[in-house]
Amino acid sequence: MPEITPNLWFDTASKDAAEFYVSVFPNSEITNVSYYGEAGPRPAGEVLTVDFVLDGQRFTAINGGPQFHFDEAVSFLVNCADQDEVDYYWAKLTEGGGEEGQCGWLKDKYGLSWQIVPIEMEKLLTDPDAGRAERAMGAMLAMQKIDLAAIKAAADAS
Repeated sequence: MPEITPNLWFDTASKDAAEFYVSVFPNSEITNVSYYGEAGPRPAGEVLTVDFVLDGQRFTAINGGPQFHFDEAVSFLVNCADQDEVDYYWAKLTEGGGEEGQCGWLKDKYGLSWQIVPIEMEKLLTDPDAGRAERAMGAMLAMQKIDLAAIKAAADAS
């Protein structure tokens, strides 16, 4: 299968956003920045695209103009090893004006939606014991940032 590279459309913030994202995720870097030339449509020398890698996943960000905006229809899921990772990514991605959402969802300061979820949560929500899975789901639905210990406690309650 060919490599799929998400392309993120910004008005003018592609480089700032890429710099922010590479500061959040380990093993990340900006790999290329291209600029508008004399042909436009923006002034020559303004950033056109930024290619970057977040821990092995390639992305491109484009300064395409104000026509399009991010919404929750597309989000990036961060599968966290444990609660410490959930706490880290939640704090980093909401800093500077991000918005907390329900059930582990958030929007960063650029409006991009993320789901910050511990990998163990899937096991809890799909537990073969339907009552346990329902209690875990009920606990998760009442949360913004996921609290794995609270979900486990709810699942284990009788």
